[in-house]
Parts: sequence; C-alpha cells; structure tokens
Amino acid sequence: MIDRRAFLAVAAALAVGAQRATAQPVAGDPAPVETIPLWPGTPPGGGGPSGPAAVSPGGAMSHVAIPAIEIHRPAQPGDAAVLIAAGGGYRQIQMDKEARPAARWLAARGITAFILMYRLPSEGWRERPLAPLQDAQRALRLMRAAPPPRGVAATRIGVLGFSAGGHLLGLAATRADFRSYAPVDAIDRQSARPDAAALIYPVITLEPPYDQTSTRRQLIGSHPSPRQSAEWSVQTHVRAGCPPMFLVQAEDDSIANPQNTVILAQACRRASVPVELHQLARGGHGFGMGKPGTVSAEWPGWYENWLRAQRTPA
Repeated sequence: MIDRRAFLAVAAALAVGAQRATAQPVAGDPAPVETIPLWPGTPPGGGGPSGPAAVSPGGAMSHVAIPAIEIHRPAQPGDAAVLIAAGGGYRQIQMDKEARPAARWLAARGITAFILMYRLPSEGWRERPLAPLQDAQRALRLMRAAPPPRGVAATRIGVLGFSAGGHLLGLAATRADFRSYAPVDAIDRQSARPDAAALIYPVITLEPPYDQTSTRRQLIGSHPSPRQSAEWSVQTHVRAGCPPMFLVQAEDDSIANPQNTVILAQACRRASVPVELHQLARGGHGFGMGKPGTVSAEWPGWYENWLRAQRTPA
C-alpha cells in the first residue's frame, strides 16, 4: 500500500508527466498509448542530449533526452504488469521490432505493459553506466506507486528484456537492493524488485571470453578492468531471493554468445533461484516475439505457461 504522502508525490510527478505526455493509437492496441516521463526534473547525474528522440526507419529509438515509460493498457486489465526493455546494444532501443510487439502481446492477455525508454550510456550522461539502471529502477518503483488511472493496481510486477534490454532488466532483477541513485521523492520508497524476470537472447556477462559485445563497449568501454567487468555482469549478482527467471536463447546466436543464458541459469541454480531455460536449435539473434514458421515462434507460448505457473507471476 502507498501512504498519503507517497500518493501525493506520485500524483505530482504524474501531473508533471501529463504536461509532456503523448497519447496515440497504435494498431492492434485496445486503448490509446500514453507516455509519461520517469523523473520530475533532470535525471540523476545530469548531462545527456537535448531535443526530441531520433527514430530510425526501422523504428529504433535513440537520442533519448527524457527517459519515459510508454503504457499499453488491456481492455480489461488484471492485477499484473510487465516492464519491457528492448535491445539495441545500448546504442538504440528496438521499439518497433521488440518492445511494441511484446506490449501488444501482453495487453491481449490482460497484462498492462510498460515499455521502458531508457537513457543510452554514450549519449553524454554523466553517470554513464548507471543511467539505464537508474531508469529501470525508477520505472519499477513508479509502477508500484502510481495509483489508477495512470498507474495500475498491480500486485504482480515482472520484467521482459531483449538482448541489451535483457542485460538491463537482468541487473534490475539481481541488484534490486542496490541504490543506483539518491531518492528524489516518495516514489523512491517503493521496492525496485520485480516479481519475475524473463530475459530473451540477453547479454548476461561482460567478462572474457564472452565480452565482445556492443553492450560491454557502450556500458563500460573498450578496456574495462576485471572489477568493472564483474560488477556490470548479471550473473555475479545472483543471490537467494532473486526473482524466478525465464530464459530463451538460440544456439546459433552470433551476437550474444549462447553461453550467456547457460551462465545465468547455472548461477540461479547455485543460489536456489527458480529458473527455466529454453535453448533453441536455430533462431539467431533478434527474433523478438518469434518469426512465423520457425521454432522461435514457440517461445511466447512457453512464456505464457511460465507466467501462469508462478505463484507471484508477472
């Protein structure tokens, strides 16, 4: 439950957001889509670009000056919500190829979907590697704190991340107690721990020999120390009490080595964290919600079954 003081802080933050929010219909969505900034003012640390976001012909977003959440509401919402983070190597965010199809899929099943439009580390943010994690933690707290109608009465909050977005939400799931920024208002009293985490062809480790990724270069540079590589790897933070994990990756993934999900699954088992790993014989990288006619099209069904099986599912 949110107390009166926290409620008022949320309402104030959303009032600020509403002045900058946009509502627009998206094909296949049951309701207009609303976009709300994450922060009441300048994001932690400052810096970053200015002006509107850039969108590629393929629907990938960059130049993210105002980190935000894009809300996709079901026609008949339940008590579950999922925060989605698309990939793009921390250079861009694959909104149209990954995030929005996932949001429509969730909304069709009565789950309110929040797409995270997070800061990209190389776009001038002073707290470069922390910036995306700050946004993810803030989004999870906002989802818990915000009252209807802009929020959801969600008692079950999960995350769904793709590629670099899987790395980001993997960190959010395993480092929920880490204070990545100083509290800015009463919203930050809320927990940043998701109840369940689904990571699809994620980048997990930034340690050799699996560190030749854009995720590692954009987040911690070309020549990180062993300490930095370990600190920003997901598997090094897995502890008892982390949320259940659902993992999917193709064995022919040429971007994120297939060992990424194996490494995380092993870490979960050592810590007695429930984990379900699906390894596809084919599929490559970046198949989103699945390519029709291929084995990659089967994973959303497995994910739906896994969600149903959770005692506190997303």
